[in-house]
Amino acid sequence: MVLEPQQTTVGFIGIGVMGKSMARHLMNGGCTTHIYTRTKAKAEDLVAEGAVWEDSVASLAAKCQVIFTIVGFPPDVEEVYLGESGILANMKEGGYVVDMTTSRPDLAARIFAEAEKKNLHSLDAPVSGGDIGAREARLSIMVGGEEAAFAAVLALFELMGKNIVYQGKAGSGQHTKMCNQIAIAAGMMGICESLAYAEKSGLDPKNVLKSIETGAAGSWSLSNLAPRIIDGDYAPGFFVKHFIKDMTIAIESADAMGLDLPGLKLARQLYQKLAEEGGADNGTQALFKLYR
Repeated sequence: MVLEPQQTTVGFIGIGVMGKSMARHLMNGGCTTHIYTRTKAKAEDLVAEGAVWEDSVASLAAKCQVIFTIVGFPPDVEEVYLGESGILANMKEGGYVVDMTTSRPDLAARIFAEAEKKNLHSLDAPVSGGDIGAREARLSIMVGGEEAAFAAVLALFELMGKNIVYQGKAGSGQHTKMCNQIAIAAGMMGICESLAYAEKSGLDPKNVLKSIETGAAGSWSLSNLAPRIIDGDYAPGFFVKHFIKDMTIAIESADAMGLDLPGLKLARQLYQKLAEEGGADNGTQALFKLYR
């Protein structure tokens, strides 16, 4: 079975920095789109554009063939999916649920098992690319669950992202996202230290960036977040508080596998310091504040 956007009724839960753009792409792709988020005001522009507002998760779940979620933290995911008024208790058999929150791999496996009992198909599909990737429909989407369910939902994923990869059984998408966050954490420390060094040595950081972003040091973060650092723009494409959550999940998952990640632990320590100093709602590039 392959779900065609123009013939599919989707639900989207979580209209935040990234979720709003993702839901809009589904709408623009032809999906009948029902939406719910805890703060209704965040969804008013989407409703004006044609989205159908639902007053509860249960109401949305009862009306949709496919439901995408991107919420804040694992307890939010657990409540939205497994609570008495949640998705699994209220969705019709045969539907597809897709959690795009960065969450715990073990929770993704648990949701998959509970969904299977209710004849529902569950995928964990966290994303990378930040607000820019969401806005431009260029997200990387890493997917765990049954391959047949992935194939069924692929056309919907393609409305939101470009690099869409099936990774394996339930939880594999979340494990892959942990790999992504581990690499970003170390990279952000390097970017901040590089720019701090450039400033201290009297160089023009913008000129330095011209030299290093296309060489061996090049990365998405260097090209997209270093310019924001140079401009003093710490607005969130991805919140510090959510990054700390992700790093904590990665550290706990690594510990459970007997793997020590000292670089990641240092990055989390630095980001926790930034949050304690008032930077929890900044973007991840605000780590640079610690170097000034």
